Formats: sequence, structure tokens, C-alpha cells
Amino acid sequence: MTKQAVAFTSPHFLATQAGMDVLQRGGNAVDAMIAAAAMIAVAYPHMNGLGGDGFWLVHQPGQKPWAIDASGTAATAASPDWYAQRSLQTIPTRGAPAALTMAGTVAGWQLAQDTWSAKNPAEQVMPIADLLAAAITRAEDGIVVTDSLAAASKKVADELQGAVDYQSVFTRHGSPVQPGETFRNPALAGLLKLLAEQGLQSFYRGQVAEGLAQHLSACGSPISLDDFTSYQAQLVTPLEVSIDGAEIFNLPAPTQGFASLLLMACYDCLAKADWPEAESIHALIEITKHVFALREQWIADPSQVPVDLQQQLSAASVARIAAEIDLQGVAQWPRPAQGGDTVWMGAKDADGTMVSFIQSLYWEFGSGVVVPQYGLVWNNRGSSFSLVPGIRQLAPRRKPFHTLNPSLLIDHSGERIAFGTMGGEGQPQTQAALMMRHRYRQQSLADAVSRPRWLLGRTWGDEDHGLKIENDLDADIVAALESRGHSITMVPPRNEAMGHAGMVKAMTDGGADAATDPRSDGLALTSG
Repeated sequence: MTKQAVAFTSPHFLATQAGMDVLQRGGNAVDAMIAAAAMIAVAYPHMNGLGGDGFWLVHQPGQKPWAIDASGTAATAASPDWYAQRSLQTIPTRGAPAALTMAGTVAGWQLAQDTWSAKNPAEQVMPIADLLAAAITRAEDGIVVTDSLAAASKKVADELQGAVDYQSVFTRHGSPVQPGETFRNPALAGLLKLLAEQGLQSFYRGQVAEGLAQHLSACGSPISLDDFTSYQAQLVTPLEVSIDGAEIFNLPAPTQGFASLLLMACYDCLAKADWPEAESIHALIEITKHVFALREQWIADPSQVPVDLQQQLSAASVARIAAEIDLQGVAQWPRPAQGGDTVWMGAKDADGTMVSFIQSLYWEFGSGVVVPQYGLVWNNRGSSFSLVPGIRQLAPRRKPFHTLNPSLLIDHSGERIAFGTMGGEGQPQTQAALMMRHRYRQQSLADAVSRPRWLLGRTWGDEDHGLKIENDLDADIVAALESRGHSITMVPPRNEAMGHAGMVKAMTDGGADAATDPRSDGLALTSG
């Protein structure tokens, strides 16, 4: 087989370099993503880490895409009664009671490599020790603190002032880290070394698991050692939807992948070739409102989903839902919104395998519960559970609703695009914006990712539910949206609140293209 061009993109240049190094050494896209996932856990500790969750979408030419759900389940002890006994009416967003779901991302790394090996028995995977080596070195030697990390550290300073373990690992003697400083995490380097020596499964069984479980329990989390030993990442069937000339794939519940697919499909159903950009943006905003309402009714732990999500993505269902959307007016908003903070990365290897990948702690620095022995912070994804009856009510071993969702498009020509973004409510919206600009308006990947964006609802750590638009968007477009009745808040250009988007394209001739978001500290590389 003729070797193809390789590509990698991520929101932090160190992760891109780690992934590209594996690809240039002949490694596959799955191995490259594991190396990058470990590196970005070191470089962007406010947004993701080994104490969080992950989702994978993988496609090899000529095969059906496959997906991994590496999200954590609620602790066996976690229940509404557990919180009632502690006089808690809602699940906190910070502290030990917020650390109630398992961390799944490391199990996802292992399952991704195992699945790739099973599907490609003649091919070799790289040893885990080799894939973690660069991240270990960087955790020991230190990273340069980015504006993003510094801003997140400053933002949580008051909220986590009393979190002694967080203070000991992630602050400078109690003060937030500053841009340009060197931040070292030798304890995380030690954890990665143990995983390199003992295997990734040791995170859940053995010395590492015992240390993590002991600390979480001592802090007051409901998570026990049994929750570690019983946890498994899952191989799942992706959802898919057809648009004109292509299929788009994403993750099933508990992610909002359904919302991303339905949003793009409804736009494809309603869009007209002669629409000006203002009309396209207006349509996407109104479609978003309708789709998010369905998301809130339907997306939860898979056992609680009341409809067949794949059936709801059939051509007939999409046409019916699209017909319900009124593009002549402006629907009421806000609704209760979902936050979120994460990293998305994409890869293409020399054999054409593509990976769309996302990894998260939920909010910046997750629950704020830090295990100083291992230098990692635990996620607070379980705070999206409810304590009252409904499809998202907390129960042992259930999965909470996830904003995380990586996408992949396969064109009937053979061209493929992995794409995604961080940003809570912004993820489906930005994915749709990328497709609108690249596929429908023929903009380059770089332009589709970098041009001014909009956001309806909340992004990571943000409480504003309204419509926000970067103020370098063409004034005529903004005026046209206001004339339609949209209430708009203008924000500075290249605003991190709009998320960190990225795209990787596999060409039919074996070439590749990639783009990263100027709102991040990212890098997009292609070679060959």
C-alpha cells in the first residue's frame, strides 16, 4: 500500500508535536492520539486529564467507523439518598461530593489500542511506555504556562482557595500561575511512569487504583476501590446521519452527539444555495434552539433514553423535525444551559486511519479534588446528574449527560473530515458552523475554523445564556441578525469562550489538510 500524508491537530502545540512524532515514526493514528492525549493532560491540566473522560471515533478506509465511550459511571454508593444524608439538595459542582463518577479516559486509551490491534492483527502497536515518554519528560521538566491556563487558574482561585491539595499542586504558594512561568508536575510524571511500567490497566487495578481510591474516600467522595476494579470503557456503535452527498458520524448517548448530527442534518434540509451568510447563521441559531429542546428530553444514560436515537436521525424523521422549525421568527431563549470544558484532537495516519477524539474534566479543574500523590485532578462530570426524578436522575453505575462529542464526515467521493471543538453548549453549534463554512460556502479548513463565530448558551465556565458574537464578524451580518430580532452581546475577537475547534481532512489522492483554532495554543501539522 502506498503511504499517504499524515496530519495532526490539537489545541496545544506540544500535543500536536507528540502525535505527529508517532505518525512520522510509522505509528498508527490510535497510538498517535494516545501520545497526544497524555501530553495534553500535562500541558492543559485545567481542561483535561487522567482523572476525566474520553470519547473516540475511529475510521479506517473501507470499514465502518467504530467508537469508544470512555466516560465514567456513577459510584456504587452515589444516590439521591447519599446526598440527602449530607443535607445536600443538589449535587455540588466542586469538592468531594462532585467527584462521584469514575475517570474513564485511561481505560479508553487501552481499549482503543486493543480494538485497533484486534482489527489489524498483522500490524504492531507501539509500547505504551514509548507513547507516554514525551509526556513524562514534559511533566518533569515543565510546561510554559499559557494564557488559557493562567486565566483558568485565576478564575477558580477564590472558589478553590480552601482546597489544600489543589493549592499544593496547581498554584505558586497559593497564588495562581502566571503566563510565561514554568509549571512542573513531578507527581503526574510519576503516575505516567507507573502506567508505562505496569500497563494502563493499573490505573484501575493495583497500586495506582488503591492510592486513588484511598484518597478520594478520605476526601469524602462516594467512589470506592470497587468502582475502579469494575469499571470498563465500552466499544459502541456510532450514530450517523445522511446529508446531501455524505454521512456524518458521532457518539451515541450519553453524549450530545445526537444534537450535533441533528443540527447539521436539519441545516442541510433547510439551507438554500443563495442564502447570504447572515441567513445561514440565523438558521443555525434557530435550529439549535429546537434541537437543544429535544436533547434535553432525550439524552441521558443509555438505559434512560426514551427514543431510538438512530431512528430519529432517519431521513423521514429529520425532514419532519426540520419542518417544525420556524425560520421566520426568533424563538424564545434562554433555556437551562450546559457548561463544559475539554480538548478535541484529530489525526490521520499513513494508512488513512482517522481519529476524532475528545477528553475532558468537565469544568475547568473539574471537581477541584486533587490527588497530590499522582498530580491529577478528578472530574466533576457527575454534577450534571439531577437528584429529582427524571431521565438524568442520579443512580449507581449510571452515566451522566455529556456535552462531549467528536464528529467525522465521510463524503461519497471518499474524502473524509474529522472535526470537533471544546465548549459545552458550543460544541454542536461550532461543528455546524465549521460544516456550513467549509462544505456549503467552500471556505478552507483554516478559514472555517478561524473566522468570527457565535455562541448561543453557555460555554466552559460561563454563566451567560444569551447569544454572543465576536465583534470582528461583518457588521452587516450582525445588523441583519439584530433586524431579525436576535438579542446580541458582542465579545472580543478570537475569544476563547467560543471554543477551540479543529479539523483534519483526508483527500482522495492520499493528501491531507489540517487546521487549528487561533483561539487556542494549538498547532496543525501535515507531512508527506
